[in-house]
Amino acid sequence: MKFIQASILCLASLVVISSVKAATQDRIPAGSVASDSMMEIRPQTTQSSPSDRPLQLAATLKSGSFVRGEQPTRGGASIVTKNGRSFLQLDSAFKTSSQGPDLVVILHRSGNVLGTTQAPNYALKGGDYVVLSRLKKFSGAQTYAIPANINLANYRSAAIWCRKFNATFGVARLG
Repeated sequence: MKFIQASILCLASLVVISSVKAATQDRIPAGSVASDSMMEIRPQTTQSSPSDRPLQLAATLKSGSFVRGEQPTRGGASIVTKNGRSFLQLDSAFKTSSQGPDLVVILHRSGNVLGTTQAPNYALKGGDYVVLSRLKKFSGAQTYAIPANINLANYRSAAIWCRKFNATFGVARLG
């Protein structure tokens, strides 16, 4: 007899919990997730980093278009500021070769990087540039944070550079 009462009590509990859960699910705002254990509401999050998303409402300080160095490279580059921070943005038309290992994005002091270096590699001298980051992808829009201690007035170009072979793939003069 006690087994039957316990079974009925368990079934009744499941029905009540299911009803409460269904009623709560109907009231959860879009973009939120209900936890099964506590029925709390938490906003959904994505795993993309802020530097992967295009910046909105940013002021453009400098911009230019890539020209070929060691490898075909095209598209635009801009230095923008948002909320007091500076970023280098490569536009959706950006594309470079995937043929190099250890490709990085740099800011260079010269406004004529290819003219001050020699073909075919357009090798760079230490101290003339600052590395922002590894290149995230070979084409498409992407954003790179510029450290706050960088004086942007000292840098006149952005470049895609193969660190391993000291080869400049392409350069955008920023003016």
